[in-house]
Amino acid sequence: MDARDVGGRVGSLIWPGGRSDLWVISSELLDDPAHVGVSLPRHDVDIEVRAKPCVGGSVGGPWLQELARLRSAQCATCVPAAFATPVPAGVSSRDGAPLTCAGVTTYKAIKVAGVAPAETVAIFGIGGLGHLALKYARIAGGFTIGVDIEDEKLAMATELGADHVVNARDVDPVEAIQRLGGADVAVALAASPASFDQAYRSLRRGGRLVCVALPADNGSLTLPIFDTVINGKTVIGSIVGTRNDLADVFRLHAAGRTTVISVERKLDEVSEAFADVLAGKVPAPVVFQF
Repeated sequence: MDARDVGGRVGSLIWPGGRSDLWVISSELLDDPAHVGVSLPRHDVDIEVRAKPCVGGSVGGPWLQELARLRSAQCATCVPAAFATPVPAGVSSRDGAPLTCAGVTTYKAIKVAGVAPAETVAIFGIGGLGHLALKYARIAGGFTIGVDIEDEKLAMATELGADHVVNARDVDPVEAIQRLGGADVAVALAASPASFDQAYRSLRRGGRLVCVALPADNGSLTLPIFDTVINGKTVIGSIVGTRNDLADVFRLHAAGRTTVISVERKLDEVSEAFADVLAGKVPAPVVFQF
């Protein structure tokens, strides 16, 4: 940031240490995308960026374990100005919070996959991350396949422009995708080792599997060596992107290229929201208003 950005609205990257479909924003700051709080442990904690000589704007904060380090009486934490990304005027707080996590994470996944125009991209897991991954794959020029086990999420994928959808509860997604010619890229966003395996087996020759989700208990993925070598398949690990990636995510959203779908809940409904997320009852990110 340069001097003219001090005091402006900014966003910052977050640490992907928890579930990525829950965010918190402040109702009094709803129309100000600079005021984005992520997994706040206390409703009175504000996140500010401080640059020389003094105060900058509020930013998207880190995950719960980072914010939990704040003293109970403290109202702000400092974010290095070099890692605070200005938020365009066209990005609301409600959209800005998920974009600093799900947005930059899936943007990076599509970026490292090297999606080329007319390639087929299968998104395994349509939800907080998956609905944005679909948009970024389409922006890159790919034909998209949405894979999930919930009809509501597949309907959302269709509304967002998916070329095909597959209900993995009803049919074998590997067979369904291979009938379409196989995937050039498969992005694994469902926290299930079985889904990772299906994503790999859906690849065509020269395909790339991008692993993003983190299954519980450090689930494993077993790869057939002959198939991987002879068919030139690649497995890539991808976590959140860089500050430059976040700037791209903000610019794309401000230009109307992406759509953030979210479900709003009140802060006192947090326990029910967690239960609904774990049960797969919500199709999109949960944004808490308080």
